[in-house]
Amino acid sequence: MNNTDVVKQAYAHFATGNVPAVLALFDAAIEWHECQGMPFVTGDGIYTGPEAVVTNVFMQLPAYFDGFNIAVSNIFGADDKVTMVGYYQGLNKATGNTFKANATHVWTVKNGLLTQFFQAVDTAVINK
Repeated sequence: MNNTDVVKQAYAHFATGNVPAVLALFDAAIEWHECQGMPFVTGDGIYTGPEAVVTNVFMQLPAYFDGFNIAVSNIFGADDKVTMVGYYQGLNKATGNTFKANATHVWTVKNGLLTQFFQAVDTAVINK
């Protein structure tokens, strides 16, 4: 399986709610960069390790959003970097507004595991 396939597999698992399968693709020291504009982020939005990602990101999504999902438009890669371009969709519970926000993720993959995640998302649309 190449690096792009690893990332595609992660999104497929996330889409079906199979969080244990997503976490199985994470390196033990994954470095996760969440946008500071996301409503649940405190501090710099950088989390290290799968448990920190689960606690500070994955478990926060249902608390802040209904129907949150990632619509993947394209996934492509070169060397150890893989990029996802798509949208976040859902309903912001605090505002009551639905959103469709541009999102881009850049992953680093080493030895078949996800070692770094960098998020760029239009948080202004999410927080309307």
